[in-house]
Amino acid sequence: MEIEKKLYTNLKPFLTCKDYTVSGKKFQVKINEDYQMLVTTPVPENLENYYESENYISHTDSKKTVLDKVYQKVKNVALQQKLKLINSFDTPEKNVLDVGAGTGDFLKHCSNNNWDVLGVEPSLKARDIAHKKGIYLKDNLYKIEKTSFDVITLWHVLEHVKDLKTYIKKLKALLKEDGYLVIAVPNYKSYDAKLYKEHWAAFDVPRHLWHFSQKAIQKLFTEVQMEVVQTKPMKFDAYYVSLLSEKYKSQKMNPIKAFYNGFRSNLKAKQNSEYSSLIYVIKNR
Repeated sequence: MEIEKKLYTNLKPFLTCKDYTVSGKKFQVKINEDYQMLVTTPVPENLENYYESENYISHTDSKKTVLDKVYQKVKNVALQQKLKLINSFDTPEKNVLDVGAGTGDFLKHCSNNNWDVLGVEPSLKARDIAHKKGIYLKDNLYKIEKTSFDVITLWHVLEHVKDLKTYIKKLKALLKEDGYLVIAVPNYKSYDAKLYKEHWAAFDVPRHLWHFSQKAIQKLFTEVQMEVVQTKPMKFDAYYVSLLSEKYKSQKMNPIKAFYNGFRSNLKAKQNSEYSSLIYVIKNR
């Protein structure tokens, strides 16, 4: 699309990364220096096929492996933190739209705490799991008819969106004036990203089409008259991503080494705020 062209212009080589989850294929990750954002190229035509894997854990409630169990344990702690964050917002009502809702756990938690909930999830498998929990999800953001949400959340979703600028405009249109958009994304400027390089699990090509910096988020949302009012760390991500990165790099978990690298990443981020993943609270103006 014409509106997206600027994101694909003047790209320079940055890294070559491998898809460790599904295909084993390699993809170029290039840098748009104007936005300080990385771009995965090429985008496969059959991108949806790259999500068809038991290893793609956000679409399942699997507890089969050690990594699964770690992920599910951390997810339960994160649910409490996410709810606390949105409860801190001064909103006229309590309605939330969760985009990329996965198996519906966050919305279930919100619903149990007096929020009016609605969600979007493209994966039929994940929607079916959410349905069994009493959470009914739409399959596409553009099917949402309601246009006045107090809060919209995207937990590790924006990096998957094909038509990024168009999608951001749609999110803004669905949000109330002075409503809050909450976006969590990996940060390729973190210590663990620089340490693991092409083995960094959060590159997750080709499912992650975009790789953001703080400058990129600021610039993208300023362009649509929205303001980043708060940036918060996701400290658990440094440990989980390091554990997965160790597996990709050496075919072994190396939990002690992974924990040490996750700890170092968080320690360094105390000085420069470049955590492995960041939550951006963005206000609609």
